[in-house]
Amino acid sequence: MRVSVVDAGSNTVRLVIADVEGGVPLPVHTVKWKLRLSEHVGPDGTIAEEAVERLVKAVAAAGATARRWHASGPLAFATAVVRGAPNRQEILHRVASSTGIRMCTLPGETEAELTFLAARRWLGWNAGPLALLDIGGGSLEVAFGRGRLPDFAVSLPLGASRLTREHLSVQDPPGPGELKELRRRIRHELRDVASRIRWERPRTAAVTSRTFQQLARLCGAAPGRFGPFVERELVCGDLGEAVRRLAALSTVERAQLPGISAPRAAQSLAGAVVGHTALKLMGLRRAVVCPWAIREGVLLRYIEDGADWWTDATGSAGSGAPSPAATLRIAGPSA
Repeated sequence: MRVSVVDAGSNTVRLVIADVEGGVPLPVHTVKWKLRLSEHVGPDGTIAEEAVERLVKAVAAAGATARRWHASGPLAFATAVVRGAPNRQEILHRVASSTGIRMCTLPGETEAELTFLAARRWLGWNAGPLALLDIGGGSLEVAFGRGRLPDFAVSLPLGASRLTREHLSVQDPPGPGELKELRRRIRHELRDVASRIRWERPRTAAVTSRTFQQLARLCGAAPGRFGPFVERELVCGDLGEAVRRLAALSTVERAQLPGISAPRAAQSLAGAVVGHTALKLMGLRRAVVCPWAIREGVLLRYIEDGADWWTDATGSAGSGAPSPAATLRIAGPSA
């Protein structure tokens, strides 16, 4: 069986087509469309009309590609940039009416659970009690658990694009005052979650997302062209040094560094500050860089729990109603 997943994030719309027989999602084709939705967000979070139109066209192209590859779906969802938009309902309706594809916005805690499942399956049971961190454009997802799904999962408004827009948009490079306010904001948002992670004392920490992958490359990890099976890790101390390095450079200069792509250069500093602060507050000296993330988590739940799982998930989340961002969600064994 061949299944497709579409993920509309802050920077790109990604399509993954995978064969899912045998219980493992094996990718056969991937495509991405660089929309940079986060650059077209108004002061109140509303996504501009021209960006919505580009999103509709990208989802339509993803659906056409999935059909050419004889894949079912796509299972389509949007992350924090759409979930938090005041015109969220209009966007989802436009996508559905124009493409025939029902896109939903999953609660942040559900995103954290799915990403945790992907990391658990990639790392295996040998990882033991596992902490998971995922930096997106609009939010930071954190989860911890000892089993297949997390014991708790939380989504915080600490995405790299969001924090860049809200705290680092005055000077380039930013001044000391901007960085001080950014760190204060992150510490405040992370206080309770970090205490929980320290108390749980995870055996393994995993980080995932394009932001963490690029930061790991900057800190010396193997480049992506070496493939997903090369072991990569991110050391807290190295990330702290990367923060100091990025803070001294302009956006253009950051794009010249190893691993930092031009489209993500502006948000790389905020991503590094979030990642370093989180690891430090949680007492995590190092973390494994996991190549699987939410898209693989969606595929795994689809494989393991059947098509009804997606129907149930989108039935409750299809309206896009956001859940409280900083409330710990205790996931039951059947979540």
